[in-house]
Amino acid sequence: MDHLIIEGTKSSPHVHFDADTGVLEIRGKSYPANAAQFYTPILGWVEEWLGKFTARQITLNLEMIYLNSSSSKAFLNLFSILDRHAESGQEVVINWGYHEEDETALECGKEFMEDLEAVNFNLVRITER
Repeated sequence: MDHLIIEGTKSSPHVHFDADTGVLEIRGKSYPANAAQFYTPILGWVEEWLGKFTARQITLNLEMIYLNSSSSKAFLNLFSILDRHAESGQEVVINWGYHEEDETALECGKEFMEDLEAVNFNLVRITER
């Protein structure tokens, strides 16, 4: 299966899902005009890929500068897919990166963490250099 790579824009995040290693990354801003239209193919790719992936661990790294409520719903759908997969025995790690001065991103990550049961959800503070 091919990797999934979507270049970021001013309103949509950069997506790089490595089909071989199981490292998935989403970075940037997420407020596309139609979040469902943007994220539906991504969720579909993940569902298909999970049926074929055989490596030991899946890691989702996120570093979101901003996301709107529609994008939050799409992220919750993604996290739910991964959480269900983790319930079947697959090790899944989600690393929610937030910049140390961004309390909103930290709170958003905490809210997502509360909704998940089987994945290892980490809040990762990013310090500015």
